[in-house]
Amino acid sequence: MVLDGAALTAGDYSESINYEVLKSRAITAKSIRLIKYGIWAYFLLLIFEGALRKWVLPGLSTPLLIIRDPVALWVVFKALQRGLVPKNGYLTGMVIIGFIGILTAVLFGHGNLFVAIYGARIFLVHFPLIFVIGSVFNRDDVIKVAKVTLWLTIMMTVLIALQFYSPQSAWVNRGIGGDSEGGGFNGGALGFFRPPGTFSFTNGNVLYFSYVAPFVFYFWLNTKKVNKLLLIGASIALLAAIPLSISRSLFFQVAISLIFLMLGISRKPEYLGKMIMAVIAVFVAFTILGNTQFFQTSTEAFSVRFESANESEGGLKGVLGDRFIGGMLQAFSSSSDLPFFGKGLGMGTSVGGMLLSGQPGLTITEDEWGRTVAELGPILGIAAILLRVSMFLKIALACYKKLALGDMLPWMLLSFACLNLPQGQWAQPTALGFGVVIAGLMLASLRAPAPVDNEYS
Repeated sequence: MVLDGAALTAGDYSESINYEVLKSRAITAKSIRLIKYGIWAYFLLLIFEGALRKWVLPGLSTPLLIIRDPVALWVVFKALQRGLVPKNGYLTGMVIIGFIGILTAVLFGHGNLFVAIYGARIFLVHFPLIFVIGSVFNRDDVIKVAKVTLWLTIMMTVLIALQFYSPQSAWVNRGIGGDSEGGGFNGGALGFFRPPGTFSFTNGNVLYFSYVAPFVFYFWLNTKKVNKLLLIGASIALLAAIPLSISRSLFFQVAISLIFLMLGISRKPEYLGKMIMAVIAVFVAFTILGNTQFFQTSTEAFSVRFESANESEGGLKGVLGDRFIGGMLQAFSSSSDLPFFGKGLGMGTSVGGMLLSGQPGLTITEDEWGRTVAELGPILGIAAILLRVSMFLKIALACYKKLALGDMLPWMLLSFACLNLPQGQWAQPTALGFGVVIAGLMLASLRAPAPVDNEYS
């Protein structure tokens, strides 16, 4: 891959970094490792940020909300110094929109510079981090992240089980800032709350296990790459997490990953035998769990929630139709009623809303596309949306090309990104973090590992 190349194709990311270029720029193995450590820090803080805000440093819960921002800024800055940020139209366009958004927010919008900068950090810091991950990480790094994820999944499921069965006053259910009223979301069923896990809010728990599913399915097709006991434990944990979460969104996201898996297997029938073994293992695990009171209670609560939500919102149509397609149509249809330069960048975030009026997000919709257009106005807002969608389509095509070559990893990661990347609610820090991580890992999974004997690997 040429570091200053503009395209995002399977070919661009299937090769290692051009080490002659790196050598000419005096990029050492140590500096590459430091950037990788920064990416790992971003990932781990994404998982444990809520734990810090709830249990470890509750008095610093407000500043810890943006604890990943300085890490991301440092990583992007170091990568820029070493020429590791690929030049492309998606990144250039988003950066330009970010800077223009600051100006229009201050001059024509809400007028608060800090709120505008907070909103612009999505465009200027986190979005570039996607390409840094794609440039510095490679396929081997993605596998390392996946293995760590499997270990974390087992522990996360134990935690949400404790939260599910414990009262909201219990320490394990403490809310942000040590709130003794609890951090669970009272949108469950049968008196049970939705557990947040290590995250600040329950959406983090749903996003986490949605992110886990592609790795679990991938490793079942490539069992030689992972400890089998670890894979079995993580698979059982994922299975148990679905009812414990009391979330239809998680159920449907895992179903989407399963559909991607089936499509992938249809392209490579030799995987069918391994898949049959995986199905048998899941069936045995489900049978064992189904005979326990622990699993029966959570499944009953999930079923009640599923049925009640389907009656009020609809099934797959409610989750994917109204929330996804409906959000798209609403964003475009309402754009003509907005100020030309929008209401101001950052106004639709929880932090921006609190600073401007004391109400999180003001009156701006929670739908990502609607929020983007409302903040930036119809021209800049729709431009930002089109950049995200076109980038997603380009990466999706690259993942499909890898699938055609028999490589399932990018394809399985795409199963989580297909909703999160083009329309994920990036105004919410946790959703933003998962969007950045999965997009970066997809790009990295398209790249072959560096030569073992190269000093810059």
